[in-house]
Amino acid sequence: MFVTDAIADFLTRIRNATRARHKYVDVNWSKMNQSLAQILKDAGYAEHFIVKSEGGISNMRIYLRYRKDKESVIRGLERISSPGRRLYVGYEDMPRIFNGMGIAIVTTSHGVMTGSEARRRKVGGELLCKVW
Repeated sequence: MFVTDAIADFLTRIRNATRARHKYVDVNWSKMNQSLAQILKDAGYAEHFIVKSEGGISNMRIYLRYRKDKESVIRGLERISSPGRRLYVGYEDMPRIFNGMGIAIVTTSHGVMTGSEARRRKVGGELLCKVW
């Protein structure tokens, strides 16, 4: 299946899996998706992820994190920049998601990172999405 916006597909699969309370979700592997999964893992939104290859096609399985009451740790995911409308921000204008309770994910010249890390390193870039 051809996907025009791989990041939106990644976020939608995770959003649907958390609403259905799935233990894990399978997504297409790419360097960008792996970077996003690593950020979600580091921020505590995912337990871990594994990359598997079958028949020349690589997929990634992301194990989602839930609270003891089976409620998802991820409350929401929103795509900010899209292929039709890119949104670039400087480090001074980096948004704070719910006063630090969420994260903004930014792609910079130094790689994909959270908004707070980009602010700390004083680099701007394309604002991909926000997670809370």
